[in-house]
Amino acid sequence: MTATKTITAVELIARYAADIAFVAEEKPATTLEDFNEQLSTAAHRLGKTWADIQGAEELDTAVTYLADAIYSTDDAERAVLVNRAASYLCDLDEVVAEYRDMV
Repeated sequence: MTATKTITAVELIARYAADIAFVAEEKPATTLEDFNEQLSTAAHRLGKTWADIQGAEELDTAVTYLADAIYSTDDAERAVLVNRAASYLCDLDEVVAEYRDMV
């Protein structure tokens, strides 16, 4: 059995904030709340409404998990929700790279 690496909200932001900020046309987020707001904007821009990039639909699910994490008062639950969101961002590099090629 392999252990799954957990990711904290800080690590999630550090890993993805620059790419999300590029798509959202903002400075990289430093809080989970700002990151999730930018992620929502990016999901819209990368999705069917604008760029229609395959894989972008995963971002909406990540937004939902992060919104739940933001409002969670239980640290363990929050950690689980952040990690679930992270699992939907694993292809973000490729999605943003395709978007960069388009713009």
